[in-house]
Amino acid sequence: MTAATPAPFVRRDASRGVHWLREAYARLSAQRLPWLLLLMLYYLLLGLVDLVPVVGGVVAPLLKPVFAVGFLAAAWTQERGGTPELRLLFRGFTANVPALLAIGVVFVGGVGLALLATALVDGGKTLDLLSGKLKPDEAAFATGEVQLAMLFAAVCATPVVLAIWFAPALVVFQGFGPVRALATSLRCCLANWRAVSVYGLMLFFYGGVVPGIVTGLVAMVAPRDLAFTVALLVLMPYFFLFVATLHISDYVSYRDLFHADEPADAAGAPPDAPPGDQAG
Repeated sequence: MTAATPAPFVRRDASRGVHWLREAYARLSAQRLPWLLLLMLYYLLLGLVDLVPVVGGVVAPLLKPVFAVGFLAAAWTQERGGTPELRLLFRGFTANVPALLAIGVVFVGGVGLALLATALVDGGKTLDLLSGKLKPDEAAFATGEVQLAMLFAAVCATPVVLAIWFAPALVVFQGFGPVRALATSLRCCLANWRAVSVYGLMLFFYGGVVPGIVTGLVAMVAPRDLAFTVALLVLMPYFFLFVATLHISDYVSYRDLFHADEPADAAGAPPDAPPGDQAG
């Protein structure tokens, strides 16, 4: 692992938000099957952890920054001519696990507080929907009160999301502690607010608008009681490609902002070592 060093970052214009997703999708398209297998293994493992009685529901989100290192290592490997192999998903467990788990604690705590804050807007309806006290049907989520509460939660969670974004990469590639990594990630995102805003709008369009349009079209032709299920089946391949692109874009955006002037070593696949031992 490299020693902790300053992490200067560049400031990009708004168009880079589009570039991050476009470049990430290009990398996914180049090796689609390995990336999708990696993603499916990730969700399978999280699902198995989540099934553990009592602690599973808490441990699973705590492990997300640890598994994020696996996706970073896979993208790092592909950039140097290798293949995103399944074993790379476990690379985070050979890195600074305590720091990564600390980032997971911040993630769980921040998102949890943001969800609790929805009660200030809708009196607890969103929390009841998420906990299963109310039936999570389309009509329940379509109410203006619940939608406003979810928007409020997204606003409250934004600083946490920005702080988390580059934190795992800063831990494993540059040897940062969790506090320094979170603070640096947040500063970088705020300094690049134009590119980050465009990136966020792109995510909203591809992750919200496009599925909404497809769901609406399906509802026009499918029986009402089956419309949601049919739409989910139709959109499932799309969602897998979308989420895989997001994971790759984490590395693309980190590389673009923190290592902008460093050419990748294209001479074959990297050695079997944690990415932090090789990155500059």
